[in-house]
Amino acid sequence: MTQLRRQFSPTDNLIRRFDGWLRRLQPAAAVTRPNPAADTVDSALAPAERRHSAALMRVNHSGEVCAQALYCGQALTARQVPLRRHLLAAAAEEADHLAWCAQRLQELDDRTSYLNPLWYAGSLAIGSLAGLSGDRWSLGFVAETERQVEQHLEGHRQRLPAGDRRSRAIVEQMQADEVRHGRDALNAGGRVLPGPVRLAMRASARVMTTTSYWL
Repeated sequence: MTQLRRQFSPTDNLIRRFDGWLRRLQPAAAVTRPNPAADTVDSALAPAERRHSAALMRVNHSGEVCAQALYCGQALTARQVPLRRHLLAAAAEEADHLAWCAQRLQELDDRTSYLNPLWYAGSLAIGSLAGLSGDRWSLGFVAETERQVEQHLEGHRQRLPAGDRRSRAIVEQMQADEVRHGRDALNAGGRVLPGPVRLAMRASARVMTTTSYWL
């Protein structure tokens, strides 16, 4: 007896993609690389230092939620298959960042942001619009996003308590990955975004980072 294979409609495929993307946001999501802090030992952190480190890592976790949504929104509306594959490969590495930040928050006995669903929905819409603008602009959006994120992570690296070596190891690996993602996007033909767009991106990121520190 011949087994029939189900034919998925475009709507079915879209739902399956969203399900896969949302599963990545779970703290227990599988990672493809070891945690860079695995062999790092912290010094004792005072309660205030622990809270500050947790707040910074909560911001970083929210940033990775946004990254997942941006990449997936761009992949959804990408015009060329190679670009879609490029975006999804980068999203897979960003999923490692997401898991590392979640693990560190658990070690610090703290939580992720209450506003993550809002950040995800907004970033998915922004990523979709970036993809609709054309592949070269979409790659330029990736490059600018990663440039701003790398600067943001450098600020966090400097603000972390001196004894929080585990958080610093995670942040430094995230920085290296973001630099590479941005360089790859430019090398693939990304265009430099206009100044007003870059400023708008920075302003929206500031809202997320400031709010997620507390909520």
